[in-house]
Amino acid sequence: MRILVAEDEKDMNHLIAKRLKEEGYSVDSCYDGTEVFDYLTCAEYDALILDIMMPHMDGLQVLKKLRNENNHVPVLLLTARDSVEDRVTGLDSGADDYLVKPFAFQELLARIRVMLRKPASVKTTVYKVGDLEVHTDTHQVLRNHQEIRLSSKEFSLLRYMVQNAGIVLSREKLEQHIWNYDFSGGSNVIDVYIRYLRKKIDDNFEDKLIHTVRGEGYVLRESK
Repeated sequence: MRILVAEDEKDMNHLIAKRLKEEGYSVDSCYDGTEVFDYLTCAEYDALILDIMMPHMDGLQVLKKLRNENNHVPVLLLTARDSVEDRVTGLDSGADDYLVKPFAFQELLARIRVMLRKPASVKTTVYKVGDLEVHTDTHQVLRNHQEIRLSSKEFSLLRYMVQNAGIVLSREKLEQHIWNYDFSGGSNVIDVYIRYLRKKIDDNFEDKLIHTVRGEGYVLRESK
């Protein structure tokens, strides 16, 4: 999952980005409101952490512009303003959640997990394809009730695929959601990680779940 952190206090920005990267997220950072649109134009993000008090364009202005342009990226507002009126203003402007500074990072992480859940009438942190189970809250992966150990990048890739099960995902789309702009890997990095996943997820099981669609990309689905 790829997250954009828009926070003008550089120390706070770097700290948030560092903690998110430790949790396995891909993170990009910017420091004023106008930069947000530059990043969103160049990449697709799964979530935006948006400080309200920023130069050039504040967070509420950014949020209103995003929603007016029908950009529905999930947005978590960060602010030192803690009045009920401020929270209502933020939520009415289109924010998905609102967190007051100072905050505990465990709460920030929990709110991000909730915000990143697949929109549905039934909220879930467990995704299933055949006998594969992916627990997005605990990072536990099971195949036929057997636990499978994955690296953080392997899990990020599998999580994105299972949340889009049945949809063919191009290499570019997969790479865009898993790595940030600082990434300097080779053009076949997705193919390499797909091989890692197949070895752990599919090799010991008759029903293969990770499929190659020639010229298009990869899809996670039951073969039967």
